Amino acid sequence: MVIILLGNGVVANVVLKKTKGEGGGWIVITAGWGFAVMIGIFTANAFGSAAAHLNPAVTVAFAVLRNDYSMVVPYISAQFIGAFIGAVLVWLQYFPHWKVTEDPGSKLACFATNPAIRSSGSNFISEFIATLLLIVGIVAIGYAGTSDPDKGGIPSGITPYLVGLLVWSIGLSLGGTTGYAINPVRDLGPRLAYSILPIPNKGSSDWGYGWIPVVAPILGAIIGGLILRAFSF
Repeated sequence: MVIILLGNGVVANVVLKKTKGEGGGWIVITAGWGFAVMIGIFTANAFGSAAAHLNPAVTVAFAVLRNDYSMVVPYISAQFIGAFIGAVLVWLQYFPHWKVTEDPGSKLACFATNPAIRSSGSNFISEFIATLLLIVGIVAIGYAGTSDPDKGGIPSGITPYLVGLLVWSIGLSLGGTTGYAINPVRDLGPRLAYSILPIPNKGSSDWGYGWIPVVAPILGAIIGGLILRAFSF
């Protein structure tokens, strides 16, 4: 819920009309998403989840890596519910701005991702690569955290900041093609919310594209988990 409220919240602040952040640009959006992930991890930790899985791709990758699938269904169910609620809160937060924003595409962008150039194959590969890097990066950060800080390891408590920076980096470097969903429920939950919320003059939910930010990150997570497993992480 927190990651979507802050992540899609920054998109809404930049693309909707008559907000204080209108026209803030891609740097603002990618930074906001990085911070959203960081705060989401801290919030999950505070509410009792040491693993802080905010993303089904992460859940699937670790299930493959550890060959333990017991938490896949409960984690993904919670992630989807949280993503949907977060999207509803974004809608409520920016309630007067939906009416004054004429472009339906801008409204959808506050909920779900869409490609800069529509090409199913290329879009799929973009999400696959970005998610694969996310998984490898998260595990690498965790691996560094098990090392002695005096010998180059990262101190305890730094991990959420580094994962936030990782997501920021992915957005800056790889996000310009598809909007870097890299998280199936980050796209699916809010896209569903968009389809049913009473938003003035909204357009299509673009379900024809919607399968890519769900399937590609899952496949990227599986391959990432297998690669890491092969190297005995």
